[in-house]
Amino acid sequence: METTMNFKEAVLDRSQEKPVLVDFWAPWCGPCRVLGPVIEQIAAEQQDRWELVKINTEEEQEIAQEYRIMSIPNVKLFHRGEVIAEFSGALPRASLLRWLEENLPDDRKNDLEQILYQLENSDTIDPRPLETFVQEHPDMMEAKLNLARLLVLSEPERSRELVEEIKLGHPLFDAAEDVRLLAELHGLKANGAVAEKLIEARTALLQDENSTAIEKIIEAVEMDKTFQNDLPRRLAIALFRSWGPQHPLTKSYRWKFDMALY
Repeated sequence: METTMNFKEAVLDRSQEKPVLVDFWAPWCGPCRVLGPVIEQIAAEQQDRWELVKINTEEEQEIAQEYRIMSIPNVKLFHRGEVIAEFSGALPRASLLRWLEENLPDDRKNDLEQILYQLENSDTIDPRPLETFVQEHPDMMEAKLNLARLLVLSEPERSRELVEEIKLGHPLFDAAEDVRLLAELHGLKANGAVAEKLIEARTALLQDENSTAIEKIIEAVEMDKTFQNDLPRRLAIALFRSWGPQHPLTKSYRWKFDMALY
């Protein structure tokens, strides 16, 4: 708990070096008792990225008034002496992780975005810059996820290892599940007509023939969408999700996939 005497040092000055998350709370506040332990656990997990300061608004009324705390819990993220993001109420862990990922300042994100931009706009795929980045920043799950996506068809086991830490509740969980699913496709053995269609789709993906791949997967859905625990259906959803709703292939084939389901 911080006092008026050291708020400047613990929050304003410290946030010049590392982001500081301030949790405004009070002992009588029920939602505060729900949110507090969640924030404290995440703070311990991410202590290299930001610091937590808890302020009891009953004891530090001047600070609460200065920062216009009208309801609690109230959480403010300080960076370089300024509030750059905030929320009120008790967020669940997954939502809090997502909020942190979206709002924490991190110069490394700019470097990663530049690497990904070069990959997307290059005629040849060279994973080495991304490999180096992951080695230098092993805590950046977004970088590991993108490397896993890049390698999933050629090195499925390595891809599984890269996303192993992304568990249920993590904001990147759905994307990591898509990687694990594509790794499962890599290991599929010929076992009837549906499996053959999916193997053809796998070959097309390896050759960067994505339209052929989604066509084969939709054909597999039409044959038996429940094959191997709904594998054809899940593969189609994974590809659409990775491409995004505005991608030409999503726009062209999503309706065909929906029709195949019924």
